Amino acid sequence: MNSNKLFSDLIDTLPVRRIAFLGDYFPRQCGIATFTHDLRTYFQKRYEDLDTFVVAVEDHPGTYDYPAEVKYTFDQNSRSAYLETAKYLNESGVEALCLQHEYGIYGGESGEYIIDLLNRVKMPVITTLHTVLQDPSPSQDRVLRQIAERSSFLVVMSEKGRQFLETIYEISPEKIAVIPHGIPDVPFSNPDDFKNKFGLENKKVVLTFGLISPNKGIETAIAALPAVVAKHPELTYVVLGATHPNLIRERGEEYRNSLIKLAENLGVAEHVQFHNRFAELEDLLQYLEMADVYLTPYLNAAQITSGTLAYSVGCGKAVVSTPYWHAEELLANNRGILVPFGSSEAIAEALIHMFDDPQYRQEMRERAYEFSRPMVWREVVGNYRQLFGYSVSSRINLNYTVMPSLKLDHLYRLTDSTGIIQHARYTLPHREEGYCTDDNARALLLASYLDADGEIVDARIPWMIDVFSSFLNHAFDPEKGRFRNFMSYGREWLESYGSDDSHGRAIWALGGMIARIRRPDLRNWARDLFDRSIDKVLEMTSPRSWAFTMLGLSEYLHRYPGERHKRELRKQLGDRLCGLLRQAARPHWYWFEPILSYDNARLSQALLCSDVPEHQLVGLHTLEWLRDVQTAPAGHFRPIGSEGFYPMGSEPALFDQQPLEAAASIGAYLAAHAYTGLDVWHDAANTAFEWYLGKNDTGLPLYDETSGGCYDGLQPHSVNCNQGAESCLAFLMARAEIRAAQSQQQSAIMQKKARKQAESKSLNN
Repeated sequence: MNSNKLFSDLIDTLPVRRIAFLGDYFPRQCGIATFTHDLRTYFQKRYEDLDTFVVAVEDHPGTYDYPAEVKYTFDQNSRSAYLETAKYLNESGVEALCLQHEYGIYGGESGEYIIDLLNRVKMPVITTLHTVLQDPSPSQDRVLRQIAERSSFLVVMSEKGRQFLETIYEISPEKIAVIPHGIPDVPFSNPDDFKNKFGLENKKVVLTFGLISPNKGIETAIAALPAVVAKHPELTYVVLGATHPNLIRERGEEYRNSLIKLAENLGVAEHVQFHNRFAELEDLLQYLEMADVYLTPYLNAAQITSGTLAYSVGCGKAVVSTPYWHAEELLANNRGILVPFGSSEAIAEALIHMFDDPQYRQEMRERAYEFSRPMVWREVVGNYRQLFGYSVSSRINLNYTVMPSLKLDHLYRLTDSTGIIQHARYTLPHREEGYCTDDNARALLLASYLDADGEIVDARIPWMIDVFSSFLNHAFDPEKGRFRNFMSYGREWLESYGSDDSHGRAIWALGGMIARIRRPDLRNWARDLFDRSIDKVLEMTSPRSWAFTMLGLSEYLHRYPGERHKRELRKQLGDRLCGLLRQAARPHWYWFEPILSYDNARLSQALLCSDVPEHQLVGLHTLEWLRDVQTAPAGHFRPIGSEGFYPMGSEPALFDQQPLEAAASIGAYLAAHAYTGLDVWHDAANTAFEWYLGKNDTGLPLYDETSGGCYDGLQPHSVNCNQGAESCLAFLMARAEIRAAQSQQQSAIMQKKARKQAESKSLNN
């Protein structure tokens, strides 16, 4: 895809907060190490609020003194280290991984070990390809295709790279982004103003820089100097750069010494300076500023990216280069002079032309500098930032179609003979904070669904039903007609009566028991306690206590539809909710309160479950409004965050998103589907359920399939790793309600089919 079109079409819909950069890294002397360092550095400068860090792959572990941003290192030749690194990334809250790829910096045949890591990381991967080969070996072709398959996007730095990916490797254009090599943003300057720093005043300076190795063609450049010096004796050719570390290990300075000997033999030794060091950015820019001409005499075309050339063009240098792929693009339209490979004569002719015609050289410099402005690092990291955001939003569009199998292990882990413990540290029950009626009521309501589901066989369910029922039985104070809520781990009640909401949840749970439980003894107990606690709700002011009670009444009336008192009480509470709406609603705010806070959708659900037409319409229309508020631009479910909620006239909090809200929305959406028969509500329920599985703002699953629990919340770049009772019950309740709705739908289909068969049989007779 053309980079201009790609980034003009992108919309940053998601707040990417934590990014890891993986590659070799400074102070390792390597062009990719420098690129990774510069990309991360400039990214952090522009986006100070983001959290970025580096994972460095090492050729010689333990030999580099890394800066603080390098949080993790691994040995490129240890295959197991790639699996360990993937585990580290998955547990570090990383939202996007930026991978630098070059075949030689990873272990295995053609660097295949990196595939092990990519197969196991859970976040989107954006891979920058520093090499794209025109004639890859079979293993090189295989590795690149596998990297492409596991990457959200592939970044190349030239159109030639994009062309190769499409035609040779058959990669979809929509997966390819062309982002130029980044460059420092330096002013356009006069080289003569900087030469005195190097003792080169009154000299004409030609510069080549980068790691020294035979494929750079420096001997060809030196062979061109006698002809140039004859015309311009003030010329100095500066070769800046250390010998490539691999070459040093294998052959020492043999190659550099051969270049020095060549200059001596040609009589130009005094015109050649070798600066044998790896120049850091500030030092390098000073060299570039004092150079009149930059020279890249590479010996073959297969160079898809050249950071040295990009830096030189960005500094407004006049460039002479052989026509390798990157040079052909950067130096087109008279932004430089291209000369044939291996031709010292052509290099000499080009340099002489440059120095003979200062005006020609100046105009070339100006064209190159103007062309390079979109290449400055600020623009480049902006393009990467958009790509990260788009990758996260694309990832959340994954299709989760399979509902996880029922796993009650964590529910059982949190439950003891007293009741379900409120909170957890990670997956361990946090006993110090004891129990509450809120969670035991939720657990009892869930248990009524599990008991009614004939396909579920789990010997722990009857025991848990007894535990949760006993807790509610003990929580009720008959003298006050109220449920107490908080109990210490030592079984001491911490209040004389609980919140209005906890009272309403207890009534809802009792209604669920009456409607679904198969044991007559427990149904009779639930009915008795229901009757003793129900009228107290009329004294309460919390709209959620009204809504929970209405839901309990609807459950009760499902079994005993003719009870006039219960039906009248439900109507009174529904009228109260509708009255709140009339007071709070505004042209752009169709809700019962001037804030969206917690368990929001249950208010609409309670009205949808009424039998009063006005209540049902209000429930439907408020839910339509809430559904729109809770739908992200990318189409996934986005509940109101608990870090500030959503006051009218303000902006909704994006985080901390709570599992409770997804469960409430699922219940309400299914009620809307039952009321309207419209599939849009069934689809909305599925979308909300997929939030638990990773179709959310971060792409991270909330449901933990290992424990059977659910994380306590979705944060900007991670999940809250605690798995308390409320979150676990929210997930299990959402799953149970969807399953119950599916069973009811299937039962209705079977009944309809049976009626048609009976009618057909009757007609035939």
